[in-house]
Amino acid sequence: MAVELDPQLLDILACPSDDHAALVVGRPDDPDADALTCTECGRVYPVDDGVPVLLLDAAEQPADR
Repeated sequence: MAVELDPQLLDILACPSDDHAALVVGRPDDPDADALTCTECGRVYPVDDGVPVLLLDAAEQPADR
């Protein structure tokens, strides 16, 4: 099930890393995952019960880094 966030909220949310890049719904390998992926650094942030967990400690590092 893909994350369903208000499009305006998704426009406001950004990666908490120094990049502060936009986030996209899903994972690179699974666009329907309950997660948000940073468009710059590739970190994947979980979404628990519809709430994005935008903590660097909770994020998955991209496989290629």
